[in-house]
Amino acid sequence: MPSSDPQDLAHAHSISDPKSFWDSHAQKLHWETPYTTPLIYSPSSSAWTWFPGGRISTTYNLITRHVLSGNGDATAIIWDSPVTGSKQRISYSKLQEEVEVFAAVLRERGVGRGDRVLIYMPMIPEATLAMLAAAHLGAIHCVVFGGFAPNECAKRIESAEPKIVLTASCGIEGGTGGKRRVIPYLPLVREAIEKSSWKPQNTILFQRNELFQNLDKSLRELNWNQLVMSMRTRRGLAGVSGNTIPGDGLKREKVPGEKGGYVEIGEAFPSEDPQYIIYTSGTTGKPKGVVRSIGGHLVGLQYTIEHLFDVKSRKDTIFCASDLGWVVGHAYILYSPLLVGATTILFEGKPIGTPDAATFWRIVAEHKVNVISTAPTALRAIHREDPHLDGINKYDVSSLRSLFLAGERSEASIVELFQQKLFGGNAGRGTVVDNWWSSESGSPMSGVGLGYNRSSSGHPMIKPGSAGKPMPGWDIRIVDDKGVKIKKPGQMGNIVLGLPLAPTGLRSLWNDKDNHIHTKAYRARFPNLPIIDTGDAGFIDADGFLHIMSRTDDVINVAAHRFSTGTIEEAMLEHPSVEEAYVVPCPDAIKGHVPFGVVVVDLSLPYVQAKLTKEINEFIRKEIGPIAVLKGVVVVERVPRTRSGKTMRRLMREMVENAYHGLDKKVEVPATVEDVGSIEVVRERVEVWFVENTKPKL
Repeated sequence: MPSSDPQDLAHAHSISDPKSFWDSHAQKLHWETPYTTPLIYSPSSSAWTWFPGGRISTTYNLITRHVLSGNGDATAIIWDSPVTGSKQRISYSKLQEEVEVFAAVLRERGVGRGDRVLIYMPMIPEATLAMLAAAHLGAIHCVVFGGFAPNECAKRIESAEPKIVLTASCGIEGGTGGKRRVIPYLPLVREAIEKSSWKPQNTILFQRNELFQNLDKSLRELNWNQLVMSMRTRRGLAGVSGNTIPGDGLKREKVPGEKGGYVEIGEAFPSEDPQYIIYTSGTTGKPKGVVRSIGGHLVGLQYTIEHLFDVKSRKDTIFCASDLGWVVGHAYILYSPLLVGATTILFEGKPIGTPDAATFWRIVAEHKVNVISTAPTALRAIHREDPHLDGINKYDVSSLRSLFLAGERSEASIVELFQQKLFGGNAGRGTVVDNWWSSESGSPMSGVGLGYNRSSSGHPMIKPGSAGKPMPGWDIRIVDDKGVKIKKPGQMGNIVLGLPLAPTGLRSLWNDKDNHIHTKAYRARFPNLPIIDTGDAGFIDADGFLHIMSRTDDVINVAAHRFSTGTIEEAMLEHPSVEEAYVVPCPDAIKGHVPFGVVVVDLSLPYVQAKLTKEINEFIRKEIGPIAVLKGVVVVERVPRTRSGKTMRRLMREMVENAYHGLDKKVEVPATVEDVGSIEVVRERVEVWFVENTKPKL
């Protein structure tokens, strides 16, 4: 019997007739030039194009249309920074003005359509201005998380070849007891540029109150604050009516009302132009630059913010507790809330330590937040610091309608705990929703849509531990190792996506001459089928709910941050004593998984186990960042391999998991293993490590 669930019906429509489905939703946006057709898809080549022929302005849809409709006074962004004690509210009108000014600064430096702008900044309003100003000019922004080490930043500079690098004088981290740590960013950016063969035209630095950095003219470094001040002055002197500047050739419109000035209309660009590049780790250790196109990106986000998150107007406030450097931050801190004229929270802090485990609930109460989006890691950290979640009782969180979780698998217990504490266990009062997506998808591929018409019971069905149901546009399938679809509910298999991908999905990788989206990176396992391999394994149950169980590749998910084993192993091999290095995921109560190392050392060089682990982690901290450090390291003489020389990481992973859980369980040894004795050695060393390092302290 066909499902009557509104989400199921919408999903079925989107798969059977994607053209008509997405055409109706694309009409909610403003197109300067209408697209010729919603979708062109060629099954023979597996190529597709969303909204070809259309021209659209990102900033007009995010900001300008709200100002012109009389909602300029509505709050667009609330910056809440417990690490600095600062708060700021930015209206849509103010945001329009600030974007115009900074776009003019970039335009004066030759930034235009197709140029790349790399952004290495903390969670401050200027970071959002940087992204929006780039979009205003048709430039392609590439945001690099400020916590990345120079080596990783250098890889992205070399790949993206940015004309301009935008940064700030420092980032700030909170800590226990209200302490904070000021991290200078300029030395990190300078080192990254030095390591890269590509040299940007300029580095523009925003000076924060917490740290002033001296600039080096020989390195073509410029002061953001001075450039903006100068531009404001010149615009004020040249202006004759609000923001109108004669002779600059820019299109403007009058804001309704007696006091309304003029707003600059952002140029519309082809729908298929890139909106941004976001880098994601690959199994080779080389970051892949996922490219998002403008038209599909905006249409898909407009749909999900309304239908999944149930955020539909300027009356709603969403708090996405992520970072602008991650795809979640791109989509649900900045782009989608502004598309619907809502208020978004820009948070500079952590779920604990800034100042305590009740920070999220303080923000909900103070800013009347309706929707939170965060990672399960954050909830685990809050629960560890506040086991009874007493912090929730200190604040009025009655405005909260939903808590969304993404970035890693959410265990049922954490979903049920927060459902009970926040909403009394009543999904009618509010709902905890797990959803599944990636940098490649650009928006959730599954979840429980809260914006659809509610059922007669008054609340949607949720299943703690699952990732919800497929979202419209995403043809999620479970297949066996030959690519044959598994129809039996509950049976594990590979999770793949049918083509074409939904509008927010990637269509290409940046500067990728080998077309990896259709070859090595996403289709190597099923090269002759029109599907994309997600690298995840799981099943769909009898009610249509998707369950993500594990990764099928060698990417480790650490607190919602994905790291390839190859990247970590490269850093480990920098240690002079390490001859071979292998990394597998180890379960962790807070972060989901953390890296665990197995190494073969040069026996001619003496080593002390504890010192070796510390020194290896120092290399990882320097090359990648502190979040990728190893939980532990064991030394072996050799690792299990097949006769063809393939390292059996699966066996080592099972041994680490068994030791972590205290299970005396033998692993299944494939017949292809060359040296069975090596397996027993690894098992023994791993078990000893866990006994010695997890026994109670006396």
